[in-house]
Amino acid sequence: MIKELIVVEGKNDAHAVRQALGEVDIIWTEGYGLTKKKLDYISEVANRQGVIVFTDPDTVGEQIRNRIRTYVPLAKHTYLTRKVATKQGDIGVENAEPHEIRRAFAHIQQEQEILVENFTIEDLFLVGLAGSSRASEYRLALGRKLGIGDTNAKQFLHRLNRFGVSRESFFQAIEEVRNGERS
Repeated sequence: MIKELIVVEGKNDAHAVRQALGEVDIIWTEGYGLTKKKLDYISEVANRQGVIVFTDPDTVGEQIRNRIRTYVPLAKHTYLTRKVATKQGDIGVENAEPHEIRRAFAHIQQEQEILVENFTIEDLFLVGLAGSSRASEYRLALGRKLGIGDTNAKQFLHRLNRFGVSRESFFQAIEEVRNGERS
């Protein structure tokens, strides 16, 4: 059972998460209207029980995530891909199937206190995650397998390093993706 406070954007997201995970502690930001009072509360709870940020895989969701990251640097994060969070053109946590939400929570990421660059952009070019015709497709599959979401090459590189993904895990996941194994 998840003990941390889960931060989502809206009431419908909270409902979808509870449907997938059961009775968990959730707060919603009401979209980008995240107030200082809520940030203070999230920070306080983070010190007591921990926090997991689970925002929509869109621009606003990333902006909310970044505001929380600035205020609560050791918050944990988990991600959905746009594909599994999209229904009839609408992107959001509330659109994801319960099994996809459970899958996302199986890949919770903790940011590293000290950022170590395990990867460079050259690594991404070398394995076809940047600069190739299938780079976007590979990043999507690998981001899903590693639990770091679906992003462009620059953000993908940043997340690999920010979450301390090991080179061993990275190359193992690449092999699995190339061999058609999905998680």
